[in-house]
Amino acid sequence: MKIYVIGGGAAGMMAAIAAKETNSSAEVHLIEKNDKLGKKIFITGKGRGNMTNAQDIEDFFKNYVTNPRFLYSALYDFTNQDVIKLLEKQGCRTKTERGDRVFPVSDHAYSITDALKHYIKKLGVEIHYKTEVRNINYKNGHVSGIETCYGKYPADRVIVATGGLAYPSTGSTGDGYRFAREAGMTVTETYPSLVCLNVHEPDIYRLKGLTLKNISINITDDNGKSYYKDFGDLDFIEEGLRGPVIISASAVITRYLNAEDPKKRKILTVHIDLKPALNDQQLDERLLRDFQEFRNKELRNAFSNLLPAQLISVFTARLEAKGIDINKKVTEVDKETRKKVLSMLRDFEFTISGTGSFKEAIVTQGGVSVKEISPKTMESKKISGLYFAGEVMDVDGYTGGFNMQMAFSTGHLAGRSAAAEDIETA
Repeated sequence: MKIYVIGGGAAGMMAAIAAKETNSSAEVHLIEKNDKLGKKIFITGKGRGNMTNAQDIEDFFKNYVTNPRFLYSALYDFTNQDVIKLLEKQGCRTKTERGDRVFPVSDHAYSITDALKHYIKKLGVEIHYKTEVRNINYKNGHVSGIETCYGKYPADRVIVATGGLAYPSTGSTGDGYRFAREAGMTVTETYPSLVCLNVHEPDIYRLKGLTLKNISINITDDNGKSYYKDFGDLDFIEEGLRGPVIISASAVITRYLNAEDPKKRKILTVHIDLKPALNDQQLDERLLRDFQEFRNKELRNAFSNLLPAQLISVFTARLEAKGIDINKKVTEVDKETRKKVLSMLRDFEFTISGTGSFKEAIVTQGGVSVKEISPKTMESKKISGLYFAGEVMDVDGYTGGFNMQMAFSTGHLAGRSAAAEDIETA
């Protein structure tokens, strides 16, 4: 039996491992167009390698944005604990940090790829570097072979683990979508996900480099419908917003901001509560105390205890734009003006103009339709012997190791299923 795995990322490496573990006599080939395996793994967890999450596997499903039910068999077939055990056994010691994120003890993502690569070689998988797959061939509804830049090769099974479109510099250029379409399969619309949000307001540039901790956000449309709420940290960048709460929010709203059909696009606003830990009465009392302390100063100079210095000038400029005289003495501030100040503290808003591109996105949302893939085997329902794994499919999740676990689990299930003697037929 000849099995070809296209793509040497997390899903592809695990698929090759599972295939060879399942059927040691199978001839397993791992094809990678880069000069090294796991190029995208190197940038996960900011280079530290957030391989999975340590929470109970049952809790994983709420952390997938698209098609979480599809992953049920894969996640239980090869769990987060299975990933950790495999890597530990191959010499990659692990540790668990805040948010149950799991990293190598070394704090280097290459520890993951080194461990997997070592095991792949030990199993006898043949690795082909700098090799581009141009076509997958079929005969009578079954995989018959592949065509690479070096020639044509017969194949009994092919596993497509080519990734999506995020970080194209790592080799994720959408090849798998073409393979799926040529096999008569559906590819859903794709969007950049886990990415920054760009905003319209020009005063954003004055906040570049500022981090707001422990704020809350609420993203709404023009009708006040809420699409996403969260609490945590937010970063200001040159043209927009980033940070944990924004990255997670992008996974939910990217389809509304980047839809090809203009009618499906939404105008969304992010409302930032700068002081969510205080209720309205507490915030008013806090503001009154500050006003008492700065009673002899002008209003624009009365926020140094309440807001970061970099934010004050933008905050007061917005107050002024609302008709508030920021040069008046604090002692002259009336109740109505104070209410407007409180309102802005509760709702410091930005209009979202779009997201960052695929070049900046951590993952791709959309891909090969999971309706046409068996969740129990990862095999195409249209072509027997053709399997899919990882980001190439229409499945994605939040940050925290969930996308890596999805890649490992679906790769493992695809590899194990492909190597079995009796394969599922279309």
